[in-house]
Amino acid sequence: MKFIVSSSYLLKQLQVLGSVINSSNTLPILDNFLFELDNKTLTVSASDLETTMSATLELESDSKGSVAVPAKLLLDILKTFPEQPLTFTVEENSTIEISSNSGKYAIAYAPGEEFPKSVNLDEPSSTVVPADVLATAISKTIFAAGNDDLRPVMSGVFFQFSPEGLIFVATDAHKLVKYARTDVKASQVADFIMPKKPLNILKSILGATDSEVTIEYNDSNATFSFDNYVLTCRLIDGKYPNYEAVIPKENPNKLMINRNMFLSSVRRVAIFSNKTTHQIRLKIAGAELNISAEDIDYSNKAEERLTCDYQGDDIQIGFNSRFLSEMLTNLTSDEIQLEMSMPNRAGILTPIDGLDEGETVTMLVMPVMLNN
Repeated sequence: MKFIVSSSYLLKQLQVLGSVINSSNTLPILDNFLFELDNKTLTVSASDLETTMSATLELESDSKGSVAVPAKLLLDILKTFPEQPLTFTVEENSTIEISSNSGKYAIAYAPGEEFPKSVNLDEPSSTVVPADVLATAISKTIFAAGNDDLRPVMSGVFFQFSPEGLIFVATDAHKLVKYARTDVKASQVADFIMPKKPLNILKSILGATDSEVTIEYNDSNATFSFDNYVLTCRLIDGKYPNYEAVIPKENPNKLMINRNMFLSSVRRVAIFSNKTTHQIRLKIAGAELNISAEDIDYSNKAEERLTCDYQGDDIQIGFNSRFLSEMLTNLTSDEIQLEMSMPNRAGILTPIDGLDEGETVTMLVMPVMLNN
């Protein structure tokens, strides 16, 4: 088995695949990349058993075979090469020899048959989503997913596909984000919960492509195919909570304000809040928004006044400043709207401008009890 490949081309593909490999694996074979050569096509795969990703490379060769090569060692050597062709030759003595312009390097390999096989989905449902839409959906929601191992369904992002459109939801019970598109549709109704790790990998590479992503899924696995990549992952098993029931429908109090001004103010005032509760207080009356925080233990307090556009009754409501600033940072619009009904009901943040046709973002943040 022998092939010639460009050093920078190979490195670029392997760095993407390398993000799948865990720092500590129970199976030593998972510390390797699987190289499968079929004449002029090389398929390189990486796996952690839950997530498997492969890239297909076009190169010079007329042989076939498969070997598993240590990932860290290969990445470390490739990073040091300037752009040049490298020749990989599999030798009889269980080593793979890499020849560059300046030298030769031998790496021990394992037989390719030992590498776990990736899952093939039986009769999957399929939906095609533009890469930029999927990248936006992931980045708008993933920050709100939980980290609680006891509630695994809330540690992922809920995908809901239907002929009406696509909905992506994430929540950790304190905050919730619902991102919806009516301009991209699926042929049939389906829903599944995607784990965070494969979503983060997708997020990092989807920004650089403008192709379509084909998503195939069944009850237990999902596959994302685009460009020369295929990512297959195991879905989170369980029923997602009824998020629609949590979103308050009647919100008579509406505050409209410049997002950057509000965010800067929340960040500044939050410095003076209690370090365990991160509580800030919003007091709205007329066209004035008063943001304050106090840390009684250290006698620190801060208060700011902003002008805003407000319709509704005077209200005082408390929020966790970390959640509020996280959401405001994640929104990209100039103006935002905060809708509230009562001090003990969730507030709803929505962008007023900067959305595509058929795109909606709804963010919900739970209040904290104010101690008067």
